[in-house]
Amino acid sequence: MVSCGPFEKDFLRKIGQAVDNEFRIPVVIEEGHMELEPFYSPGRRQYDGNKLLQQVSSCTKSDYIKIAGIFRVDLFIPILTYIFGQAMLGGDAAVASVYRLRNELYGMKKDDALLLDRTIKEVVHELGHTFGLIHCHVSSCVMRSSTYVEDIDQKTTHLCHRCRKTFEEEGK
Repeated sequence: MVSCGPFEKDFLRKIGQAVDNEFRIPVVIEEGHMELEPFYSPGRRQYDGNKLLQQVSSCTKSDYIKIAGIFRVDLFIPILTYIFGQAMLGGDAAVASVYRLRNELYGMKKDDALLLDRTIKEVVHELGHTFGLIHCHVSSCVMRSSTYVEDIDQKTTHLCHRCRKTFEEEGK
């Protein structure tokens, strides 16, 4: 996992621990440095999630099985107004941003515990795609698609039984 922005070490550690628990793989946390200006779209005032996804592996010189870049900026892809994260199905990289996961964006009181919970779900979800998992229809499954933060809040941080079985058979 690569932090592409300033994050508290404990915040990243808890995300890494949740990823380790869900996928049963060791997680290494690195601080990455990526110049974001080339990914900025002035017309949208957002950052291109597809382009960041293609370059996130360059944030580290290490050779990992999978990499998840965590950002603080507002992400989009051309066909959507915004995204929480992005990953290539069966690929080796994922990106996630806390920008739209923060309560303050919606005029609500800051809630660090809720931000952590949402971020864990988003990182696990995107890494699930890198392991070949598609969107799930089980309402509590972390692999269920999320359009709004309320959708993220309604699901758990875990794979449902079917997604777990698929991961264990194909994902690893």
